[in-house]
Amino acid sequence: MVNAASLRAAVPFHDSFSQMKRDLDFLRMAYRMHKLIGAVTPDSEQLVADDFEESADKHSANVAFRFDGQLTTYAEFDAQANRIAHWALAHGLKSGDRVALCMDNCPDYVAIWVGLAKVGVVTALINTHLDGDALRHCLTISEAAHIIAGPTRDAAVSEASAPMDGPPKVWTWGGEHGEDLLTMLPGLSAERPSRALRAHLRGKDDCLFIYTSGTTGLPKATKITNSRLQIMLRTFIAPCYTGPRDRVYITLPLYHGTGGICGVGQALMSGASIVLRRKFSASAFWDDVVDQGVTSIVYIGELCRYLLNQPPHPKERLHHLKTGFGNGLRAEIWTEFRERFNISHLVEFYAATDGNVNLMSIDGTVGAVGRIPKWLKSRFDHVEFVKYDLETQDVVRGPDGFAIRAEANEAGEMLGRMQEDEFEFAGYHDPEATEKKILRNVFEPGDRWLRTGDLMRKDEEGYVYFVDRTGDTFRWKGENVSTSEVSNALSLIDGIATANVYGVEIPGTDGKAGMAAITLNGDVDFESLHYELSASLPSYAIPIFLRIQREAETTGTLKFRKVELMTEGFNPDLVDDPIWMYHPDRRQYVPFTQDRYDSLKSGAFRF
Repeated sequence: MVNAASLRAAVPFHDSFSQMKRDLDFLRMAYRMHKLIGAVTPDSEQLVADDFEESADKHSANVAFRFDGQLTTYAEFDAQANRIAHWALAHGLKSGDRVALCMDNCPDYVAIWVGLAKVGVVTALINTHLDGDALRHCLTISEAAHIIAGPTRDAAVSEASAPMDGPPKVWTWGGEHGEDLLTMLPGLSAERPSRALRAHLRGKDDCLFIYTSGTTGLPKATKITNSRLQIMLRTFIAPCYTGPRDRVYITLPLYHGTGGICGVGQALMSGASIVLRRKFSASAFWDDVVDQGVTSIVYIGELCRYLLNQPPHPKERLHHLKTGFGNGLRAEIWTEFRERFNISHLVEFYAATDGNVNLMSIDGTVGAVGRIPKWLKSRFDHVEFVKYDLETQDVVRGPDGFAIRAEANEAGEMLGRMQEDEFEFAGYHDPEATEKKILRNVFEPGDRWLRTGDLMRKDEEGYVYFVDRTGDTFRWKGENVSTSEVSNALSLIDGIATANVYGVEIPGTDGKAGMAAITLNGDVDFESLHYELSASLPSYAIPIFLRIQREAETTGTLKFRKVELMTEGFNPDLVDDPIWMYHPDRRQYVPFTQDRYDSLKSGAFRF
């Protein structure tokens, strides 16, 4: 427990008044957050559904959602969730059963999973960009007996689920493929189901499955317990100073933890209103913010860059926007974004759906995702940074067999200590995938640490900065891309023998674009290749560049070499091999020329 005495004892003497102020601000925020989430435990009887019902009772007349010109009050939202709960009961669903949800952003999306949580049913939140094999995989591992799909997704869901063993029943939300659930709702009770239906559950029990590509292979289903979800829902209320009069603008997909959980909770756990959009639009952003009276935004780095790339908007500084939170805001655009759009306070954070390390930067230090002050290191002994070998793609161990801690300002993989009562990371649905995420005997025999898969560096003052992804994952367009998944898809194309996939940086963009070094064993139609890949990969995962090699470059143990390839990138001065580039206007691959390279480097050509 943090109290006045411990604050005085914890804060050391500083020559710098500004540093002391940052330290005190840090502690004040930690205290405020503790009041919101300190009581959350794995054994708690208070569940996510209880939190939503209490908030609905306290703020019943407040507007919960502003969407497509329609207003939904907290009472109306709760009633819709209750109808979903009664639909589940009418179809024999009970606590522990699963329902998959694949739907574009709308208030009913949240009402569906909250309603299912009222009767203990676990909802699997399916990425709406998936099709074909990837979509079928996610539906299969959810083990859902029912799928609720929006009108733009019901056809794809029906097609993907049809070949499954004992295919789940598809329900459409006003569409044409599947039984129409939306038309059934008026006949269902709007009264709350008995709490006895979930009374046996505790904080450690599952509430949601949220999918992530992880470090290898197809998307994994991360189990999100009630207690983990309660923390995510409340995390940004205090840092963003959110209250009932605020309006939180969410344009990110609701199947993602950032917008769909943290952003939703910031508003609905505090009595605020969500201004929701089906998907992000750079051209409509400032109209929405001003016209809807938005006071807080939820962002990812790519969203911020899109806005900066837009021509000046007449409303971009006429808003009442005071704060926002998100991740991926790169240091090179951080100050420009705040100053151009006159946003005084942004909270950059670090977290992962399949992780147990959570960091937050509250003082506006450019580029930092969080801070672990030296004088508070004993309270943060669950986070460590260890040396990482990019060539072997593994943690560096010393002669004694234990990991070596990274020095200050040295990039190393960040690890999170796993406790006996670990509930931040409840594991994947697949136990084998869970085990691969755990590093053992790191600093002492028998200890267990969760690998973040991220290279981070911590400076002398304890500020933590993101450096890069490790292993087989990189981020593009705000999504994690699994190189093994892309490699597998390429290898199924006639004429492609091997595919070595990695990420490369393109000036003026966030994350890394996909590039594949491939070898051929036959003819390949490069003009139709992008279309072929779209049948098995989401659009963000399809490589931008293809490098045609005579022979694959491998290590002595026959593993693909990537370090040299990533260094050379698509620079024609360094690469003698032919390169093809995806042209978004033509929607096909075209030969990569010096002129196209110059256009990319200058920023004249953008993706």
